[in-house]
Amino acid sequence: MENTRADTEQALERLTQRVDDACERLARTAHFAKFTHSAQVLESVRRLMTHPQGVPAAYERIGALTDAGIFSGSDWEHPEHLQPALSANTLKLAQDHTLILECLSELRLVAIANGTITNPTVDADAAQQFLARVLALNLRLIFGPVSEAERVHLGRNLGMVQRHQRFIAEQVGFGEVIEELIGEIWRILAQRPVVVDHVKQMITSVAVYLDSDEPGVPAARARGAERLISALYGPTRGCQEDPGLAVYRERLASMDETTLRNEALGFGRAMHDTGLVSPYHPVFLHFALDQAPELLPAALGLSSTGVDALGCYPELVHTLIRRAIWSETAQAVYGLAGLLERGILYSGPVAPALWRQIHLPLSAAARRRLTERIPGAANAPEAFLLAGAINVLGQPRGLGQGNSPTCQSARALSMWSSNDPDYLLQIVAWSARDDDVVAHFEGEALSSQALLARYPEASLEDVDAVSAVAVPHLDAIYHEMGRRCVGRGEDPHRWVNPEFHGWWVGRGFSIAVDVATGSLPDLASFARRFYGCYHPSYNGNNPVIHPQPAGVAVTNATAAFVGWHAITIERVSMDPEGVVRVYFFNPNNDSTQDWGDGVTVSTEGNGERHGESSLPFAQFLSRLYIFHYDPREEAVDPPVPVEAISEVIGRARTSWAAGREIH
Repeated sequence: MENTRADTEQALERLTQRVDDACERLARTAHFAKFTHSAQVLESVRRLMTHPQGVPAAYERIGALTDAGIFSGSDWEHPEHLQPALSANTLKLAQDHTLILECLSELRLVAIANGTITNPTVDADAAQQFLARVLALNLRLIFGPVSEAERVHLGRNLGMVQRHQRFIAEQVGFGEVIEELIGEIWRILAQRPVVVDHVKQMITSVAVYLDSDEPGVPAARARGAERLISALYGPTRGCQEDPGLAVYRERLASMDETTLRNEALGFGRAMHDTGLVSPYHPVFLHFALDQAPELLPAALGLSSTGVDALGCYPELVHTLIRRAIWSETAQAVYGLAGLLERGILYSGPVAPALWRQIHLPLSAAARRRLTERIPGAANAPEAFLLAGAINVLGQPRGLGQGNSPTCQSARALSMWSSNDPDYLLQIVAWSARDDDVVAHFEGEALSSQALLARYPEASLEDVDAVSAVAVPHLDAIYHEMGRRCVGRGEDPHRWVNPEFHGWWVGRGFSIAVDVATGSLPDLASFARRFYGCYHPSYNGNNPVIHPQPAGVAVTNATAAFVGWHAITIERVSMDPEGVVRVYFFNPNNDSTQDWGDGVTVSTEGNGERHGESSLPFAQFLSRLYIFHYDPREEAVDPPVPVEAISEVIGRARTSWAAGREIH
């Protein structure tokens, strides 16, 4: 670790020196030529800002860069003419040097707001207000997660932009955006993500702000904030003032039976109310294991189903708590509760597979991946991976792809957790112990270890422990399956999805797009078939038995096409208002997205389970381009009204299919 830290510091020193050298050369350039010669400076700044500590380093040099003329001749030369809405969009949509100029412009405004530099046309208050508005417009970039459109547009710059926005937020403060920030936290938590580090950062920021002398927020919003803060830092009477773990441990020893019972109920209630787990919660669980195991069901907030599972497998559950659940891995408490509530321990192979996971030795590669990608895992990688497995098993729809361009592997892990949890644990064992997953494609074995030796491993950020270890292997296998389908003249998902995901994937395959031309040869038949396979009014009221992989054409808020994206169709049913909706899992970390033309994805309030997204049937179908089905269960020529098909085609024409030939 010391060598890694030293290497990181040396890399930062080299990058800052290059910026300083380029800045000096620009300062010596004539004014009329500065815009032409600024490219080298911007490139050196871009490289610097990709470093984890690069944004603060760039901020330290913003005065010198401004004086050298980095903004001369550009749209950012006169800060008084800048508009917050345009700046916010530039951060999300621009590339390379244009993006770097926007980042530097905002750092210049931070310096003006802090009084580090002055500008004759913009004072400190104006700079502060401008930056607060940009932060409000780009809340999701501060702590994530981001939409698929933002992920695609930002590409390799996503991590850099997020670090930049977080730095701006830390410098400016949250006063102007506190209400939006609190609402954003609740919106994200409603989806019950597995990875909540960014949410905890947001709550900590809110807590610091509310504890300061800054102006308060409306009472209703403040109550929402207090619920979040207390769930994390003081969910029970025994720890409500956040006394510290050691003090709380001492207090537990002196509590009577009634007080301990109230503590257990308080922990369970706060956890299920928010989806967050306090670091004090594991302290109580370990105490209860030794002194009052009868309190575990209340502390986990279990229903009769979970209580029965705990009663049947007490030794296993107790060992999972002792080995995996500590204050550093507190979120696994929520995963454990979900695991018990799902009843998957009654599936014969799951309990033995969990015992194997408890004692699983890790390969050097698995340790490296966990250390690099999971904060705190370096000291106890086995415990972090076991906690990660508990989380994934307890929250199949809480998985996310993180800051990774690959969505198929995250979808596969979620699908296996739902359909075949013992296979999921097998994948974890192969990845972590053997550093090699062997899968088969059309009868031929594929070794992920051999493939990773030939192709570079993609970077992963903001992922859970299971994904950190398994996704590199799964990505390698998935891409190899795709490569083996090149030249077949059809979309490779026809063959890859059933082989990659499992036997339950329907062998029937329908695609709206002609692969060779990009045209839509028979969108009406595609839509009618989907109605006949999935709509309860036209498929004999047959439910979705096994979640099915599908592909959507993602569009942005203006309904413009962004790209293809993998999702899972979970179920189709009526919502509380009687509207037939498709409920689906989106491996993107944030499923509440505006796809334009009135198509806004919902994650709560329309009958969704935690982690599900939903859309009315026709709206979902208007963005669908690939789906699987069982040919033996397909309703032939279903009597779907012409108006329903016309709505689907019309919405496609005005969004992702615009400019494509439709027959």
